Amino acid sequence: MRKLTYAMNVSLDGYVAAPGDDVGWGVQSDELFQWWSDRVGSTGLALYGRGLWETMSSHWPTADQQPGATPAAIEYAGRWRDMPKVVFSSTLSAVDWNARLVTGDAVAEIARLKAEDGGRMDVGGATLAAAAMRAGLVDEYVVVTHPVLVGGGKRFFTALDERVDLTLADTRAFPGGVLMAAYETRR
Repeated sequence: MRKLTYAMNVSLDGYVAAPGDDVGWGVQSDELFQWWSDRVGSTGLALYGRGLWETMSSHWPTADQQPGATPAAIEYAGRWRDMPKVVFSSTLSAVDWNARLVTGDAVAEIARLKAEDGGRMDVGGATLAAAAMRAGLVDEYVVVTHPVLVGGGKRFFTALDERVDLTLADTRAFPGGVLMAAYETRR
């Protein structure tokens, strides 16, 4: 059985995107970028909602071919292209870059994928993650908190019908006051 992890950059006030889907508020560092790159390199399967897919697929497939691409960006782009991906959308008609499209019941498909053998699955995108959270499918939450208040936008956590108890599994500090905390779901 695969482990399902929900991991994203989050503002201190709990948002993954500011109003207007602005995600440019994060505190960048080489160390944090390498951490995300290593994470992508070790992901068995990435699950994307349409919004995050459109953001990622508009940049990373050719980021390594852009003038001035850093070695770290080149490495990340290759890892991202190689990583198997499933995109959940009722509006897209096709996806590329080692991805397949699912237009049906996301929760049923995530549960099916989770029951398979394989490496860790990461769910990305707040809306898709919210559906997995409400269904009790998320095994780990990795919150990478940036020291900024964006005041609104798309929340990391969704409203739940019942409490979910968590255990702190890991922490790490990054330059610029960014803190990563990983919590495992207690079952």
